Amino acid sequence: MVSLSKTIQQQIQGIPEDTSFGYGELTIPAQQYPSAAKVLERLQQKGLIRKLSKGIFYKPKTTVFGEKRPGEEQVLKPYLYRGGQRTAYITGTYLYNQMGLTTQVPAIIQIASRERRIFVNRGTVRATAVKSYVDVTEDNYQLLELLDALKDLKDIPDVNMQVGIGIITGQIQQLTGSRLKEIVGYALKYPPRVRALLGAALSSIGKGAIAKALKESLNPLTVFKLGINDTLLPLAAEWNIQ
Repeated sequence: MVSLSKTIQQQIQGIPEDTSFGYGELTIPAQQYPSAAKVLERLQQKGLIRKLSKGIFYKPKTTVFGEKRPGEEQVLKPYLYRGGQRTAYITGTYLYNQMGLTTQVPAIIQIASRERRIFVNRGTVRATAVKSYVDVTEDNYQLLELLDALKDLKDIPDVNMQVGIGIITGQIQQLTGSRLKEIVGYALKYPPRVRALLGAALSSIGKGAIAKALKESLNPLTVFKLGINDTLLPLAAEWNIQ
């Protein structure tokens, strides 16, 4: 039988440098966590791993400027999972900065989850909780990120609306047919303005048929005043977007 120490070392070898991990990423039974802690402590003493926070570690990466410490996303990564399953994702201004929608970097990062309220205060990294519209999984969180961007588009700090629409539409255009159907299904759980924006975006890239359910879900008398016209988003008027 392979020893616990060797099992842990083998798993850590497969983890990229500058990537955080916790006990959940090490496929070992919970009853072995006390023994695993001793193994991890020895690996720290050897300099093979570093401690990021309580129960969170990373493999150090050395650059020409010295050893690099993981960024905010890696610090927060363990909080996005429970029992090895993703249940949350980073959203808000931090996400929109990563998407190229804003140059602003928030002091407090937002973490969306349907089943948990996640708050983090680890050194310079602070995060607060927001509720997601649907259950979060590894398969759907990137679609939810796009829907969040549509939801907040008008209020994203210093956003260039034309550039923003182009970025989001471009990402939607890269989705496969099955993924487009999925994002439409999730959008039905979002506010009406999100459904209208997604519908207009789909229509603008020739996928209007997929957007039928979105159109049917909207009140035909509702007007969405978002500062968007057909020049910024083709067919916006057809979706009552102004």
